[in-house]
Amino acid sequence: MNKYVITPLEKLSEHFEKLPGIGGKTAKRLAYAVLKMPHEKAESFANAILEAQKNINYCKKCCNFTEKEICDICGDTSRDSSIVCVVEDPRDVLAIERTGEFNLVYHVLHGVISPLNGIGPEQIHIKELLERIKTEKIKEVIMATNPTVEGEATSMYISKLLKPLGIKVTRLAYGVPVGASLEYADEVTLSRALQGRSEIV
Repeated sequence: MNKYVITPLEKLSEHFEKLPGIGGKTAKRLAYAVLKMPHEKAESFANAILEAQKNINYCKKCCNFTEKEICDICGDTSRDSSIVCVVEDPRDVLAIERTGEFNLVYHVLHGVISPLNGIGPEQIHIKELLERIKTEKIKEVIMATNPTVEGEATSMYISKLLKPLGIKVTRLAYGVPVGASLEYADEVTLSRALQGRSEIV
């Protein structure tokens, strides 16, 4: 007996399944939801994806997502640009910004060193951070990578690169549970973690 397959639907489902955190059943539900959309809404949805891809790029300073050459955070002269908070992901910037307590600037790595997954220092934005250290008056770098094995290894690696340059390197305090992601931490926990940061030796 032939398997009942609607090829375009399967293809759409497969694309959804490639997104992080989306399993097979959810991917199918999303594919069916798209099919139920009026044509104009489906077109608008597709255009929003293409527009984001086309118009969003990396900030030339911090590597965060932006529509401009320099993002609004880097362009804000009221911020303390001598303290750089290094995070794994653009969503971590939003998480720390939600606390409303730290008027500093960021550097987004877009990943962590993970040899098992074939990700070395060259695959993330460490080189850009070192360039900033050379050209900007940075006194402190806060390592705010997630408290995972890879996050810790990335922190230590960057710390070893920065120490000889006379930069103070601190790490978030462990108000953030080990194995957790910053984007899911509440504002109070993140504030305490930033306030209780310690120097990496």
